[in-house]
Amino acid sequence: MIRTFGLKKELEPFICFDLNSLRKQDPQWYWVDFCNPSEPEIALLCSHFNFHPLSIEDCISSLNKPKLDYYEEYNFFILNALSKDSLVPTEISLFVGENYIVSFHTESLGEVDEAWERVTKDRCNWDKGPTYVAYQILDKIVDQFFPAVNRIEDKLDWLDLNTDKKFVHKLIEEVFQIRGDLLKLRRIVYSMRDLLYRILNSERLSGFKEHKLYFSDIYDHLQKLSDMVESSRDMTSDMRDSYLSVNSNRMNKHMMVLTVITTIFIPLTFLAGIYGMNFDYMPELNWKYGYFLVIGMMALIGLSMFLWFKRKGWFET
Repeated sequence: MIRTFGLKKELEPFICFDLNSLRKQDPQWYWVDFCNPSEPEIALLCSHFNFHPLSIEDCISSLNKPKLDYYEEYNFFILNALSKDSLVPTEISLFVGENYIVSFHTESLGEVDEAWERVTKDRCNWDKGPTYVAYQILDKIVDQFFPAVNRIEDKLDWLDLNTDKKFVHKLIEEVFQIRGDLLKLRRIVYSMRDLLYRILNSERLSGFKEHKLYFSDIYDHLQKLSDMVESSRDMTSDMRDSYLSVNSNRMNKHMMVLTVITTIFIPLTFLAGIYGMNFDYMPELNWKYGYFLVIGMMALIGLSMFLWFKRKGWFET
């Protein structure tokens, strides 16, 4: 699907126009949005706009990080939007020329739809041209990062309180899962931040320099997101170390109990083994109180060892 928006010299808008009629309209600037385009529509990138094959190749492929390439008549951007469910980046390509902007994405994105509504209805900013459209798309993309980061922070607070009384090994699994999500967010946020840094410091983006204040605001948001992600990663590290320490301490206590039980039963097993041998001439075999003596000795040894371990503090929590 292709949707179009343009402005004539007198800032009169025209929407849903045919690309072949652009020359007749003589627009001041225009925006063409390719949303999940078909093969014939993709071919227009080369036939109608005459974009460089390398930028078209990067546009169609879906394995690119945010980037900025300079071409003779336009600048090519790749942005990464955030998939809310899987935290997988979704690419948005922008071809920004002097009097036009072409956006390309292979699936419907709420960020682009919001930017479209804002641009087509905000008459006060129509004179700012394609740079304003690029700013709106970038701003909507970055705004969607905050809910994802906030959800992770809320989940960390919930894990820290552990109101459900989950076992430690379950908590450790969830912490490692959150760390994986934070790693995905970190890659997207940092790469987008680096892209904004290039935009703000590039000498070849004259149109963007005029609106540097707007893009600086987006860069500040990305800096804040970076700090939030790093803070959450530090928190998961502390929680991971804490849970592992608790789990190790509990394991040591269990091993101490098992060691005490084993140690107590060693002499008892020794006595039982001796008197379990089948010899004819063993002492105390025919003695009337032999059995009770041995049982008493075993009980005395077991109780004495138990009291000795307790005195040494092996049963203290």
